[in-house]
Amino acid sequence: MHINKLSGKVIDICYHVHVNLGPGLFESIYEQVLSHEFQKHGLHFQDQQPIPVYWDNQRMGVGYRADIIVDNRIIIEIKSVEHLAPVHYKQLLTYLKLTDIKLGLLINFNEAYFKKGVKRVVNGL
Repeated sequence: MHINKLSGKVIDICYHVHVNLGPGLFESIYEQVLSHEFQKHGLHFQDQQPIPVYWDNQRMGVGYRADIIVDNRIIIEIKSVEHLAPVHYKQLLTYLKLTDIKLGLLINFNEAYFKKGVKRVVNGL
């Protein structure tokens, strides 16, 4: 599946979850529901995927954990905050660079209107 079609499907699923649950829940709840929905829709994904950090060709350990990685091509970073901050974009961009994944979706489920809470972050596209 082309990455744009896949990201569209992921965004549709996130929209469905937002419409039905609404804003205000913990990030962990949205993550669990999304994992259930991705499985139901037959998407290959991993949740809480460790992202190691390397220095001088040595693994320094697990530096981060991606909320969800879909099909090894899209990282989803889930937030439930009043406003996205610049550090949230930087965090996702760092995950993309460390994994060499090209597309990330930063999704703030705490927005009243879903469209305002979805941001695409790209790594060299």
